[in-house]
Amino acid sequence: MLLRTDPFRDLDRVFEQLTGTSARPAVMHVDAERDGDTFYVYFDLPGVDPGSIDVTVERNVLQVRAQRQRRTKDGTESVISERPMGVFSRQLFLGDTLNTEKLEAVYDNGVLTLTIPVSDRAKPRRIEIGSGNSGRQQIKG
Repeated sequence: MLLRTDPFRDLDRVFEQLTGTSARPAVMHVDAERDGDTFYVYFDLPGVDPGSIDVTVERNVLQVRAQRQRRTKDGTESVISERPMGVFSRQLFLGDTLNTEKLEAVYDNGVLTLTIPVSDRAKPRRIEIGSGNSGRQQIKG
């Protein structure tokens, strides 16, 4: 389960709208959902070179970094420049119930999709109850 996300995301968004600049690396927008025993996390990264995307997990901290650079041609003049460029970064804190060893990442049409299965130890399991010679029941795990 996802525990929490970046608490300053909304403040950064307001700051960017008011000033037109960013105080931190550009924030990438994210959605997350659970479907049965799998979590899916979607990061919007339009126009990013797939080779610049870096996904790491260390002690249940998932970090995604990517870079988008402005393409310029000699002799051209920029008339409008609103799209954020530079480094995009996002950290998510993952719960212990997710199996980060089997995390998969796919980048398609500007969206990075991470698939993270729920750990087997976090899934509900049925406990069989046996009986001993004395008629007492024992719980086996």
